[in-house]
Amino acid sequence: MEMQGGTETEKPHFPRREREAHKGAFGKVFLLSGSRGYTGAPCLAAKAAVRSGAGLVTVGVPEDVYPIVAVKCCDEAMVWPLSEVYGELLKKAKDADAVLIGPGLGQGEKAEEYTLNLLRDITCPVILDADGLNIISRHIDVLDKRRALTVLTPHEGEFARLTDCQIPIRDRHAEAEAFARKHGCILVLKGHRTITALPDGHCYINRTGNPGMARGGSGDALAGLMVGLLGQRLWDPVRAVISAVWLHGRAGDLAAAEKGEYGMAVSDMIEMIPCAIKECEEE
Repeated sequence: MEMQGGTETEKPHFPRREREAHKGAFGKVFLLSGSRGYTGAPCLAAKAAVRSGAGLVTVGVPEDVYPIVAVKCCDEAMVWPLSEVYGELLKKAKDADAVLIGPGLGQGEKAEEYTLNLLRDITCPVILDADGLNIISRHIDVLDKRRALTVLTPHEGEFARLTDCQIPIRDRHAEAEAFARKHGCILVLKGHRTITALPDGHCYINRTGNPGMARGGSGDALAGLMVGLLGQRLWDPVRAVISAVWLHGRAGDLAAAEKGEYGMAVSDMIEMIPCAIKECEEE
């Protein structure tokens, strides 16, 4: 449906799963995330990736926070302590169908080194969120040189750091479109009526979601859901990205209906992802 500023994001349709399928058929995703003081973000992202239906979810975190994240992620995601040897990290990332970089990662020297090297060395889709965005804002040349699919998921503050624009952004649609065109990436500008801008200039506007989702961790959930859908390769990458945005908002709406906008938590939204997907499953 065409609307002012772009095309309205539509409800996705999930295909039925093959009865004889195994976990390897539903994608392997890798999350580079977490640091001291920021152990919640990787867990929220990992739980959302699991709820998306991804077959295998691996979370790479610094060794000093590994015990905390391993406990908080429970049993559904595999938590891996990052090695000092970059080649081991590269092997993990290359084995994945999609990679998420950034939730709670920090901006230390090692985090920056790993982020930039992975962007240069892997060819699967990569999502940059949170600290992944802050790191790339200082190295836009690395983004420009990357030829594989890259998705950036900033809120307005992060977008301002990427572009040096003023807040509030006067024309979110125009700014998102210009950035996606210039840097050859998919730009998901989060907020009320989240905008997904494509490199060809086309934009999608999302109408699901509510103010109860405006809380810390909501973006981590979106990033995890998105990497999970990209890794499953249910649709083309553009459809996977805009479907993640729609489903994230729909899960938030379901959580608000049950718990209310004031009291709902990000964990409530993540628990509602399967319900949102169930509404979209093809008969």
